[in-house]
Amino acid sequence: MDESNQRAGRRTQGPGAKRRAEIIDATLAVVQRDGAAGVTHRTVAKQAGITTSLSTYYFTTLDDLLVAALSTVADEYTARIQEIIDGAGDPLRGLAELIVESAGPERERALAERELCTMAARRPALAPVARRWRDNVAKLAATITDDAEAVSALVVASDGLCTALLVGTLPIDVDRVHRILQRSVGR
Repeated sequence: MDESNQRAGRRTQGPGAKRRAEIIDATLAVVQRDGAAGVTHRTVAKQAGITTSLSTYYFTTLDDLLVAALSTVADEYTARIQEIIDGAGDPLRGLAELIVESAGPERERALAERELCTMAARRPALAPVARRWRDNVAKLAATITDDAEAVSALVVASDGLCTALLVGTLPIDVDRVHRILQRSVGR
């Protein structure tokens, strides 16, 4: 392929990827504003400043759109948890920091992400993506202990801690979250 065709190929791929990302961001904004039940192609298109037909061009069904939005979120957390696994520090401390961080400046987005995950219980197409947080925490826990019960306890503890921080029933304190995670794996 010559250079002009390569540039043309990048141009056709670039705007499409950018448009998809804009639609996904609009989806998360709609969830933040209206809740997960408010997500329709129409509300997302309006939020993104595009036509509904353009939204359905990129995401044929509502499930396609929701899976894409959840996948984007899951990809971010997958990368962050992999960094914790690959890092030289205490993996439990890294997880505690990640959990607390979600309740900080990105709290509104984290609440929207949580609501999408809750919606997954009613929409089977979303379930595999919604399970990725738990799967990633289990992967991290397996680097800490071989005890299957401890791995499960850490997954449950991290999920509960996220919820407690997001709904405001637990003070936002990395040291406290770290101690709770340590107890969950028997350290």
